[in-house]
Amino acid sequence: MIIVEEAGWFISVYRLVWLFYMMKDIQIVQSDILSDNWYTLKKIRYQYLEDDGTQHTQTREVYDRGNGATILLYNKEQKTVILTRQFRLPAFVNGNKEGMLIEACAGLLDKDNPEDCIRRETEEETGYQVTDVRKIFEAYMSPGSVTEILHFFIAEYTAAMKVNEGGGIAAEQENIEVLEIPVQQAVEMISSGEIRDAKTIMLLQYVQLHAIV
Repeated sequence: MIIVEEAGWFISVYRLVWLFYMMKDIQIVQSDILSDNWYTLKKIRYQYLEDDGTQHTQTREVYDRGNGATILLYNKEQKTVILTRQFRLPAFVNGNKEGMLIEACAGLLDKDNPEDCIRRETEEETGYQVTDVRKIFEAYMSPGSVTEILHFFIAEYTAAMKVNEGGGIAAEQENIEVLEIPVQQAVEMISSGEIRDAKTIMLLQYVQLHAIV
């Protein structure tokens, strides 16, 4: 067995190769829509072969709400970031007493490309019209049940870029509060539990790791 040591982690190459080849010839044999009231929830039955030729069948539920984009606005001179605060029903029903979450600006693509989407969402939610956005990575956020890929962006902002008060679209009753917070305080809010949103934590840790702010 070959062992690779990197950054304090021991990785079994044999184990990784075994996992890669364990499932192959994956085929979806049945797909039923359970709900399409808002987005689409499907029950999917699929088959796969193990490396020894054994065939297995499994059934899983998959929620498709489309893909999305998120962005962290930062100001190098002030060492601040722009975040939002809004009510999230799923958080409320799962232990968040107030249901309020502090988050980075985000939205669904709605058939736009990721950059156009995040420019639109930034102006609608935060009131800032950013001129230069940079994509840093993309990630599956809950691959055990949700299909969504989230595209992550960062952009520098200044006071001159503020074109309105933000807050989201009134017709959609978003009721978004815009926050300007020192980046160090925002990072500390992760440890304190004041920031518990995954995409926001990832973005804050990225700008901290790369010393962007």
